[in-house]
Amino acid sequence: MAEEVKLFRTWSSPYALRIVWALKLKGIEFETIFEDITNKSPLLLQHNPAHAKVPVLLHNGKPVCESLIILEYIDETWTHNPPLLPQDPLEKASSRFWAHFGDHKLMESIWNVFTSQGKEQEEAMATSIENLKLIDEQLKGKKFFNGNAIGYLDLALGWMANLISILEEIISVELIHTDKFPHLSSWIQNFSDDPVIIECWPPRDKMVTKFQIMRDNYLTRSICQVKPA
Repeated sequence: MAEEVKLFRTWSSPYALRIVWALKLKGIEFETIFEDITNKSPLLLQHNPAHAKVPVLLHNGKPVCESLIILEYIDETWTHNPPLLPQDPLEKASSRFWAHFGDHKLMESIWNVFTSQGKEQEEAMATSIENLKLIDEQLKGKKFFNGNAIGYLDLALGWMANLISILEEIISVELIHTDKFPHLSSWIQNFSDDPVIIECWPPRDKMVTKFQIMRDNYLTRSICQVKPA
């Protein structure tokens, strides 16, 4: 009996893109179900009632939620090459740590740069630079985070290779300087050059338009929330 693999996602979600990459790297056939987050389908609400968000991997009718958890599930379920997580327990724990750091520290700090202005943006920039330095250090002497092949942490941090440059374009601020982040800059090039990665990037022009609108709306709400003196 053939396995049924479905992926609930949106066209632009960097979290869902991790799963697309992982499935394609593993050579797993799957069906994509695109969701409209402003009008979520009953199936998405059924399969992820806790958070009602994408991505959701449906494997033989059983849902797996949260992108980092899904990555581990894929690696443990389809054990053929290429492996995503390191086999060494310490290296595996380190990969999980930095993936969590990427989602909860790095991405938040970069988003704060994108959605702020003036002094607040300068402060957010300083925090982002410090976080990026920590990531850059993890790549010393390595092509990818796990060595010579794309793995779990590369997929978890893969959004940096595309989304950061889109945000930089919109706000005319450069976050990743080649001279300041030589290892990270090389990784972005190596990661982006992989055929599986290239073919899955969402259209850049649509991403720029989407995030420009998001920023405008966010700044407008922030201004409206300021109480008059």
